[in-house]
Amino acid sequence: LAVHWAYQLQERFPDGQLYINLRGYDPGAPVGAHEALRRFLTALGVDPQSIPQDPDAAAAMYRSVLADRRVLVVLDNAATATQVRPLLPGSSDCLVIVTSRSRLSGLAVRDSARRLTLGTLPTDEAVALLRAVTAGYRPEDDARKLAELAGLCARLPLALRIAAERAAGNPHLRIDDLITDLRDESAIWDALSTGDDEDADAVRTVFAWSYRSLPEPAARVFRLLGLHPGPEFGVHAAAALGALPTARTRQLLDSLVGAHLIEQSGPDRYEFHDLLRAYATDQAHREEPPEERAAALRRVLDWYLHTADAAQDWISPAEEHLVSASPEDGGHPLTFPDFDAAVDWAETEHATMLRSVRAAEAAGLDRLTWQLAAVMWNARPSSASVTDSLDVDRVGLDAAVRLGDRAAEALLLTNLGVDFNQVNRYSESLEPHRSALAIRRDIGDRGGEADSLNLLGLTHLWTRNLDAAAQHFEAAIALFQELGSAHWAANSRSNLASAHYRAGRLTEAETVVREALAAHRSLDNRRGEGNALRLLSDVQCEQGDIEGALHTAHAALDIALDLRNQRLEGFWLSTLGNAQHAKGDFADALESFQRSAVLHRRLGDRSREASAWQGAGETYRSLGRPDEAADFHRRAAATHRELHDPWNEALALDGLAAALLSEDPAAAQRHWAAALDLIAEYNDARAAQMRERIGRRLAEPT
Repeated sequence: LAVHWAYQLQERFPDGQLYINLRGYDPGAPVGAHEALRRFLTALGVDPQSIPQDPDAAAAMYRSVLADRRVLVVLDNAATATQVRPLLPGSSDCLVIVTSRSRLSGLAVRDSARRLTLGTLPTDEAVALLRAVTAGYRPEDDARKLAELAGLCARLPLALRIAAERAAGNPHLRIDDLITDLRDESAIWDALSTGDDEDADAVRTVFAWSYRSLPEPAARVFRLLGLHPGPEFGVHAAAALGALPTARTRQLLDSLVGAHLIEQSGPDRYEFHDLLRAYATDQAHREEPPEERAAALRRVLDWYLHTADAAQDWISPAEEHLVSASPEDGGHPLTFPDFDAAVDWAETEHATMLRSVRAAEAAGLDRLTWQLAAVMWNARPSSASVTDSLDVDRVGLDAAVRLGDRAAEALLLTNLGVDFNQVNRYSESLEPHRSALAIRRDIGDRGGEADSLNLLGLTHLWTRNLDAAAQHFEAAIALFQELGSAHWAANSRSNLASAHYRAGRLTEAETVVREALAAHRSLDNRRGEGNALRLLSDVQCEQGDIEGALHTAHAALDIALDLRNQRLEGFWLSTLGNAQHAKGDFADALESFQRSAVLHRRLGDRSREASAWQGAGETYRSLGRPDEAADFHRRAAATHRELHDPWNEALALDGLAAALLSEDPAAAQRHWAAALDLIAEYNDARAAQMRERIGRRLAEPT
């Protein structure tokens, strides 16, 4: 009804309509706000790689994209106001329709929503619906008998459509006989029901009536689909559940669609209404022996495992494969012709993969649990939420620990540590990486040991423990070289150059980054080459080779554009802005910093967005516009403070103090004093130079 009404209003909303089924009452987990935002933003034309991982940042992007548009948003089947609120646009030009079985009072109280309570269909409309579905398939039935049939369906649209489809499919069966059959099913449910919800009992009765009319092969597929980890599925996953050929499975699914027991959502894609999914699950537990249920679940989970492994070939080709070449039961996982096809599958099935890990855990399949968690990590699309993956990392880790599989435990600890870093929870990433390193040394996994050393180095780099970072990178490089892993040795060498640069060791940084650049080029690693060029530009700029820094930064940016990677583009634009500022091309520098800030805002990377503001502030100060400079420095300092990044906060306060010095010397002194406190514990050369310079400023008379 809501969708039909929305269709009638489409001309009032020229910028389009957004629809999502939030599955608030599904037997499984509902659609989370971040997943809904990801789908909406993608539909609105946002590059999936640009969607922030942070839910608040994604919501802010959503409101920003809709700010100047007239869009109708339909949020179907919501469970709570909390599920809905992040999906509300900020613009009054947009309209939102929310459907729910709950009253969602919070929306009315806090968000000025208008509540409209819908009852069941009036009898005449229920009869009209029955007639509309059966017209042309059977003789016209008596209105009183149709009213009786509608009453047995509690005049609920879903139950009415299923009953009507049954009547249309049996044109020679008298309406009295159909009613009698439905009453018989009702009697069964009366015996099983508590009688607390008459509408629900009526719906279940209609479900049973339609289900009992199915041929056994279709009925079997229907109830086995109740074991599928998610409400949406493809024909190949259904074939794995039923251990059937794909063509035969497609025929049986078509018959279920015809009976309105499932819906077809796209080519070879199907989904359940949540009530029907619950009914199918119940029938599977009633009619399938435990060993058959376990075998079906194992087949479909194994299918997802091996298909994700095939996607990994394109998404993360450098990562080691973790599963055998083919499923144990002889199933047929998908293969992919190219990168785009693999990513399309991974994006479509990401929510189901998350549920698959938990389904394997609930079934006690520990080996399959950790394998699913690990392979899903390798085949995770860039648009997926890292926050969601953190929970799955832990589930897989617990399964590996229960099995006593130490290699798997180290792998899952590594994935957990990397995901903590990706969501800026650096302090929490150290322990998983240290534990993984200890295990890998214990079991003699030299390649894994090198990987853990490199990842620990990155964590120290991001928290500015630069000597420890350099030591870990050097150890990783030595091990990778010993093992002949040229790709990973080149990556670690770039990381070592970053540690030297951040510490102010420019000569060492230049030497190492040029070695890394040559290695990346010999390996045809474009991303690694671009990163090395970005770092080399920063080094050249500080050494006074401004023309070289500009040329190198442009070369890095060209690679980011060729790779169509906005994250790299945004990061490397700031490097270009620094070189342009150093040359005195202030207008160009401001444009680069602005583009960088906009891209990082879209990506939800608040730290790098603030760093772009910092660059803009320095440029405005060079232009002799201290008020504008101070505004940008304040914004940068506030963001870095929120992110618990003392080094970058100190840089922003230093810039703010310099911008305020002529107009408000006392305020400048306060900001320099605060910056000095923030960097007091850092022991690298760059920090020491900054302390000395600020100390001189503070010693000057005001």
